[in-house]
Amino acid sequence: MGDDHHMITTNTPTSGHLDDPRSTFDRAITVAEGIIVAVHPDQLTDPTPCTEMDVRTLLAHLVGVLDRVAALGNDEDPFAVAETPVADDAWARTWTRSQRRTSDAWSDDTKLERTITLPWLEGTGADVLASYLAELTVHTWDLATATGQDPDWDETVVAAALAAPQILPGENRRELFAAIASASGLDEVPEPFAEVVEVPADAPAIDRLVAWYGRDPMS
Repeated sequence: MGDDHHMITTNTPTSGHLDDPRSTFDRAITVAEGIIVAVHPDQLTDPTPCTEMDVRTLLAHLVGVLDRVAALGNDEDPFAVAETPVADDAWARTWTRSQRRTSDAWSDDTKLERTITLPWLEGTGADVLASYLAELTVHTWDLATATGQDPDWDETVVAAALAAPQILPGENRRELFAAIASASGLDEVPEPFAEVVEVPADAPAIDRLVAWYGRDPMS
């Protein structure tokens, strides 16, 4: 890796707002589904860029992301969602079930307007749903990278994830994870996102997104 890689802007994502992010979120789910169905059982114990998770644990976490989004849409506690591995041949079916729950939970337009308060964000339902685009997409990238897949990233999804209200601050992310642990009633929680990685200003949008979340797309 050349020295120039570490001399260029970190490209802080622009905070924005999607009036109705549901269709974009559905597109992000579709991208993830294509990668999930291509995972081979013999890859489930392989490491991932999210260093605390192997592929099986990452799959459970991705399902957990959808289940937390569904919980928020249903006015339930997202921190009560458990991330439980399923049978090796059941990940695609489990993903489809979680997708349906998420879609049903956010089917009422009024849920986009109500206020939701989380340790990392207070905003409308639309803001919160949009903010999850980034987590879903970054972990989809983790899974693709871990399993040797090179998908065609949905440009609309990645652009929306970059522009959405950010889950993470630019610095001192441990403070946020401590707040999440407190909200979850835990002594600590895993820290799935490291500090920002610098990438070139003209890097592909997916590289800029994952770099903001602590991944090095050039490694």
